[in-house]
Amino acid sequence: MNEQQKKKISKFLSLVLRHKPETIHLNLDENGWAHVDELITKSRRDSYQGFTFEELDEIVATNDKQRFIFNQDKTKIRANQGHSVAIDLALQPLQPPEFLYHGTAEVNVPSILENGIEKRSRQHVHLSQDKETATKVGMRHGKPVILTIQTGKMQEDGILFYLSENNVWLTDFVNPEYISTI
Repeated sequence: MNEQQKKKISKFLSLVLRHKPETIHLNLDENGWAHVDELITKSRRDSYQGFTFEELDEIVATNDKQRFIFNQDKTKIRANQGHSVAIDLALQPLQPPEFLYHGTAEVNVPSILENGIEKRSRQHVHLSQDKETATKVGMRHGKPVILTIQTGKMQEDGILFYLSENNVWLTDFVNPEYISTI
């Protein structure tokens, strides 16, 4: 399978595992898990993106952002974070590092500095442990700007943080008082 095929299937998986499982009538449980056999079968219907278990396994193993995870026996799959559908990832609150980073497009900075970082249609705000990752995220939307988030102070003030399976830090909202530009 070439990189273009992997990317196409990965985008399809993001759609059905994070945002619109109804596109293929896929059932997600309360924690966002889908049965692998059902995903493969329903992905082949109605001219959607078909793939084999071996191809799915390769995508999960090699995705640079580790967006997807299997359960232990590889009978279920889910997205690690980024859902716009209501699911419970069953994450436990953790102490974040003193600072985390948020990459965004330059055009968004004035609004963020005034209103904070909102989760919008997603379940959480996503924060990166390093500036390089935040830069990549910001580049997807235009000229990137990296914001420094005072997560240690946020936690002292009672705000909860979670760490996804693929090491993305999650929280509900970042108030402007905790944000500074680099």
